[in-house]
Amino acid sequence: MINLVLSALSGLASAASTKSEPILGSVPPVMRGPQLLGAAALLIAGSQAPALAAVSSTTAPSAVVRDAERIPSWEDKFIRKVAPAAPANGLLASASVGQASWYGPGFYGNRTANGEVFRPGTMTAAHRSLPFGTRVRVTNLNNGRTAVVRINDRGPFHGSRIIDLAHGAAQQLGVTSSGLAQVKLEVLN
Repeated sequence: MINLVLSALSGLASAASTKSEPILGSVPPVMRGPQLLGAAALLIAGSQAPALAAVSSTTAPSAVVRDAERIPSWEDKFIRKVAPAAPANGLLASASVGQASWYGPGFYGNRTANGEVFRPGTMTAAHRSLPFGTRVRVTNLNNGRTAVVRINDRGPFHGSRIIDLAHGAAQQLGVTSSGLAQVKLEVLN
């Protein structure tokens, strides 16, 4: 196919160089060479289009899948996933790192999302999606303190926070004075 294109172009070039009848119309002689080269490039590219289409059709689906895998969810904007540490008892399910807040005195006596009465000093927490009753090891990354809490409420519903600790858990982790802390969550089975 390329040989056919090249022979056609050489015929055009020889006809264009003769003064009898202009093949390229009113194009000045200075511009005929670049136009012929452009025409050759188009003809060569067109002759290889089926081959390029075959290559792109085999690579396009995997490229699309890779692009789809890179689309972040809303959680990816706020939660950085980390590889789980090896637990001492082998019961670790998953881990994540993010910001924690705490709640307490204004909510004592109210019912949590699972129906329990919220009481002072409890080792419980609120999480957006973990099932009620899930036990989570929370590590304050600022001071290294840890606490195991039970999920019994929903939240936090503010910005990039990933867990809302009850007052008892917040005191054990040393979060009450600052209000917020960078924490690592390890979901236990």
